[in-house]
Amino acid sequence: MQIYQMRQSSVLVVDNDESDRIKLRQILATRVKYSGVSAGAEALAKLQDTHVDLVLLSSKLPDMDGFEVLRRIKEDVRTKEIPVIVMTSDQSQKAEAAITMAGAFDIVRKPFVPIIAVKKVEQVLELEYLHRHLKQEVERQTALAEERLASSQRLFEETVMALAKTIDAKDAYTRGHSQRVGRYARHIAYKLDWPVEEQKKIYFMGLLHDIGKIGVPEAIINKPDKLTDVEYDKIKQHTVIGSEILSLVAEFPELTIGARAHHERFDGKGYPDGIAGQAIPVYARIIAVADAYDAMTSKRSYRDVLPQNVVRAEIVKGRGSQFDPQFADVMIQIIDEDDEYMLHER
Repeated sequence: MQIYQMRQSSVLVVDNDESDRIKLRQILATRVKYSGVSAGAEALAKLQDTHVDLVLLSSKLPDMDGFEVLRRIKEDVRTKEIPVIVMTSDQSQKAEAAITMAGAFDIVRKPFVPIIAVKKVEQVLELEYLHRHLKQEVERQTALAEERLASSQRLFEETVMALAKTIDAKDAYTRGHSQRVGRYARHIAYKLDWPVEEQKKIYFMGLLHDIGKIGVPEAIINKPDKLTDVEYDKIKQHTVIGSEILSLVAEFPELTIGARAHHERFDGKGYPDGIAGQAIPVYARIIAVADAYDAMTSKRSYRDVLPQNVVRAEIVKGRGSQFDPQFADVMIQIIDEDDEYMLHER
């Protein structure tokens, strides 16, 4: 991002450690519009009446936990799109996973290295700038996606997230679904000690697993009543449509796997191909668990988020029939570690 664009960006630092605020002011004030507060309540109040492009949030504050501040930011329709970088002195992988799953965009370790903090701030602001100013381009790419997706290759990493949001916007009851499925699938891969590149790959596959809904009428997707057999058959076609669209992305052929096979069942009773067991691609078996988990932990027109114990019981019930037992067990482990039931639609 050019320096004049950086200077137009506003960054709010929330940290009760005065020395850290001073350090951040020194390294950021010449690059962005800097402001700093020492408490969570003060930060939330400021966000209500001040435009902020990025929040640097300490995990420990004097008046409330940093996770609570993050939760309130993501729950508020006026602030939920603001990216948040969490600053923490906890060096554990568990802390990193918890922060990521809570919705933070990135993490800065304390005591922070100035150049790393600056680069992360610059990277996040650049992505946000591109996201805001590429809306028209994203809409054009989405229209072209039904015919071909080749032109999106140049903008792949910048536009995948925007494409996922566009897909979810078709369904009034599943906003954010694709992003959550991507995160849950990546977290399962992380728990399995998959290489970082494989974790990233399945994340993108999760983001675009429902892209075929572009070809399904919104009237069917958002129908509040029970679908007819004909309508349900059209819904099921999103797996085939999605795989056909993504088959045009020659540089990432695995994308078709998540789109086509995420509704296959381990017992062979799924669709569209009715394959079973190990014949189902491993990526799709993971996304299937993540997709089902989010479906149960998201609000619908006819119900609220299901209780955690009910969700867990359904995953256990589907072990070996709907889900690969290995990946069902990992999902159950993740549920059991989520003591405060943080992993659900906000």
